[in-house]
Amino acid sequence: MFGIIKRTRGAMVVLGLIALTACSATYRNHGYVPLEEDLQQLVVGVDTRATVDDMIGAPSTAGMLDQGDYYYVRSRVREFGMYRPEVVERQVLAISFAEDDTIANIERFGLEDGHIVPLSRRVTDSSVIDNGFLRQILSNIGNIDPSQMFN
Repeated sequence: MFGIIKRTRGAMVVLGLIALTACSATYRNHGYVPLEEDLQQLVVGVDTRATVDDMIGAPSTAGMLDQGDYYYVRSRVREFGMYRPEVVERQVLAISFAEDDTIANIERFGLEDGHIVPLSRRVTDSSVIDNGFLRQILSNIGNIDPSQMFN
């Protein structure tokens, strides 16, 4: 009798440990931001784009133009059980360049700063917002000139 109770208690402990480890948070890291020690080697107004590429590497995201600014982005996402993944840390390092291709500014932003940096924005404004098909047809009735139809 005591053997069955001991085995049951042991099985319950093992199942409890499995349940605890299954509900632990997991973290995913995405992206790359150079270390502060590496950034200390860069001199604003002296170093160029080529120097930045050699010292800390080219970023995965750059400005929209060929000679745009550099953006290094790193995110850490926490996944916990059945809950939606949550971004717990985000760093954006922005290196802007002057017209002579030297470093103009080095800035670091995080989630706590509240700055929104759109890295990719693919939005096209449409002239038919809030206009349904029938509204578009009916609004053009007065704009038709019969003389243009028959020359």
